[in-house]
Amino acid sequence: MLAKIASALLLLIVGVAPTLLMAQTPPPAADAQDTSARRTVLRFLTDSDYPPFNYYDEDNTLTGFNVDMARAICVELALACDVKVRPWAELLPALQKGEADAVIASHALTAAALKGVDFSDRYYFTPGRFVGKRTLPKLDITPEGLEGRKIAVAKGSAHEAYVRAFFRDSAIRVFETVELARDGLLSGSVDVLFDDGISLALWLNGTASKACCEFKGGAFMEPRFFGDGVGIALSRDDPQLKAQINGALRKLRENGRYEEMVLRYFPLRAF
Repeated sequence: MLAKIASALLLLIVGVAPTLLMAQTPPPAADAQDTSARRTVLRFLTDSDYPPFNYYDEDNTLTGFNVDMARAICVELALACDVKVRPWAELLPALQKGEADAVIASHALTAAALKGVDFSDRYYFTPGRFVGKRTLPKLDITPEGLEGRKIAVAKGSAHEAYVRAFFRDSAIRVFETVELARDGLLSGSVDVLFDDGISLALWLNGTASKACCEFKGGAFMEPRFFGDGVGIALSRDDPQLKAQINGALRKLRENGRYEEMVLRYFPLRAF
């Protein structure tokens, strides 16, 4: 399920004359406008086995970052919220059949996904991050700063490809799995580990890391290696809803609610 992972960066384009926008962008179809105007409930689908994004807690209550995001969007749009669970493989087909208005389940913005559905603006991004021992002297996390240093990566990962491309003067240590790479960091056989920021944040905040380590440096967000982020899947037939959800995402960032949700589930600020 970790393969589903793929910080959302909303790009605001300003300075375009409203009349030019109206001339270049056709209005939504009348039936789409009517549907959005009549909508009183926003129907979301997600799955339930991807903590901390969507899962059942100890009280059997559906929760998680994606679930909270869906409910926050409903609040911004003054709509009732209906969040239901389906198996991962059924989510996008159900959306295409009209059984939901939106799917919020950490779908990456890929060309394959875009063939069948539309997407909102991305609402989070999974960057590459370095971690190292807390006792490690301060390093400049750049190709020059890590020259000669031992970097652990998982075999065949985008993170291996990235360090091979940009950290050529480092000693790259390839492990069969990311778990073995973490063990290498714990044992001291490598200086730093490079992996995806979200899984690293969960590891650092859990017991398996033994409070050994911390993030070093900032986030690496090269789309060619780490993708274009994660969006909310939507029907291609309702551009009005897409505009509304994008507006709600923007407001959640502006009013601080987005940051509150991020810090609730990712206290180490993975993205």
